[in-house]
Amino acid sequence: MTTSEQLAQELEKILFGEPWYGTPVYTLLDGISFEAAFEKPAGSVHNIAGIVLHMLAWTEEVLDRMNGLTAQSPSSGDWPEPGEPIEQKWQNYVSDLKLLNVNLLGAIRNFPEEEWDLPVKDERNIEPGTGVSFKTTVEGLIHHDIYHAAQVALLNKIING
Repeated sequence: MTTSEQLAQELEKILFGEPWYGTPVYTLLDGISFEAAFEKPAGSVHNIAGIVLHMLAWTEEVLDRMNGLTAQSPSSGDWPEPGEPIEQKWQNYVSDLKLLNVNLLGAIRNFPEEEWDLPVKDERNIEPGTGVSFKTTVEGLIHHDIYHAAQVALLNKIING
């Protein structure tokens, strides 16, 4: 199995497949009402909508890096503000995350196999070749999405019991 196939399968598994740990990201998000998405339980730093925007921002940043852009913080910010609770806005956040991941999966499948171990373009690296590889970047996003999906699940459980 190629690196592209492996990474695409892993991303698909956590997003809409059958991850070993439980509910995939999209199933989880599809079960959250917009009211719950914007509610911030006492003591919480973020609400579900904010976490989804954070996931969206970093998915976009990883796609940019795979397309040869220089690594940076996400252009929309690390933690974009979700704003006022509006049902259509919540639906758009979830739809945007799904669409962006379709694009990311396409980029992963079409990425040159011989370039997976090369470092992403990052001017923050002092020495050439010391940066994070494309493979590690995608693996990191997969782990990032799993982590935040768990936060979403816990917040939803706190809100809805």
